[in-house]
Amino acid sequence: MAIKPNVTPIDIEVTFQEEGLDARALITRTDKKGIITFASRAYRNMTKYSKDELIGKSHNIVRHPMMPEAAFKQMWDTILAGQHWEGLVKNLRKDGKYYWVVVQIDPINEAGEIVYDRPDEISGFVAVRREPTRDEIAQADLLYRNMRKAELLEKDNLKPWEEEVLKQLS
Repeated sequence: MAIKPNVTPIDIEVTFQEEGLDARALITRTDKKGIITFASRAYRNMTKYSKDELIGKSHNIVRHPMMPEAAFKQMWDTILAGQHWEGLVKNLRKDGKYYWVVVQIDPINEAGEIVYDRPDEISGFVAVRREPTRDEIAQADLLYRNMRKAELLEKDNLKPWEEEVLKQLS
């Protein structure tokens, strides 16, 4: 399901190097519903959200409106089945700028142990990110733009913010 962004996106990309960050330090943990329970300092620095603004909030607080809904459906289907998921994601910062990550998500139990193929033991997820290459970003951006445009064109009664996204994709 599409969600309205918390902030107005601006078309300025930020890289890990510009922020002085090691991508491997961008770590979050969530409960089984995607509510953030831990966000590393590097993650908070990149997103520009404080700890208090992130903890207890849905991870979609950083979802960029250009991201196709289908990408997240596939992610959720995979991790809820107790499988490892990896993919490229375009995220939206609190200041409206965006950044790309390759995120790896694993299901965990109450003790924080990874539990593959045991969906009944899942209590949450841990996500670790790395900075993608420019080629990975170019490929994902083209694919995601086409997917998002198709999703929006199939919808009836677009919300005003969705109409704006569609205009940007046309």
